Amino acid sequence: MEFTVLTLFPELVDTFFEHGMIHRGIESRLITGTCVNIRDFSCDRHKTVDDRPYGGGSGMVMKPEPLEAAISFAKEKTPKAKVVLMTPQGIRFNQQKACDLANRREDLIFVCGRYEGIDERVYTQLVDEEISIGDYVMTGGELAAMAIIDSVARMIPGVLGSEASSLSDSFIDDRLEYAHYTRPEVHNGLSVPGVLLSGNHERIRQWRKTSSLQRTFLKRPDLFETQVPTVEEKKILRQWCRELETLVNP
Repeated sequence: MEFTVLTLFPELVDTFFEHGMIHRGIESRLITGTCVNIRDFSCDRHKTVDDRPYGGGSGMVMKPEPLEAAISFAKEKTPKAKVVLMTPQGIRFNQQKACDLANRREDLIFVCGRYEGIDERVYTQLVDEEISIGDYVMTGGELAAMAIIDSVARMIPGVLGSEASSLSDSFIDDRLEYAHYTRPEVHNGLSVPGVLLSGNHERIRQWRKTSSLQRTFLKRPDLFETQVPTVEEKKILRQWCRELETLVNP
């Protein structure tokens, strides 16, 4: 799967491609990461990429010519790639969207706007999809693009090293991930739950399921509206409620 980022600040994204899980995925040739500097496609000797908006108003708007040429250049390398504009006006990105993009294995070209945004004619003619990472505004789309690439890439088999790692992530089944512990066994007077030391895989699975449901109930109860609890989950939640009642009314 190939990720191409169109940006005015390629050094921001190049650093991202050179470290951690993403870098290992690139080295293993499971994914490809490329930056295209939009300024390289400017039409004048000053490398101008923005201009004042028609109709007046504050700020500047990214000019259509350099951006259009940069997209065309990226499409020549990956003709079937989908062009994605990073914008708060786009659909909200979530774990399900990450899974969908990873499963489709479409190459993605991310357009990272700056200033007040891009010329509308580029959007209407060349952009396939708009994606937002939240209801807030940033100075550019680079961080949003990197967040999406990181989330999608880790779903591609082999990138994480263990496929089981991504399958237990938060939001995979509209539940938060269970609590994690590692060595030492006792830290600041707090011990690792004994069940995790038991070696009993079924008891550990049940403990993790309970931990996941408790965290979801306390931190993101709205997720139970998205995914109705299963029979097993209802049983676990009822048992937890009984335990809480015992604590309150011993």
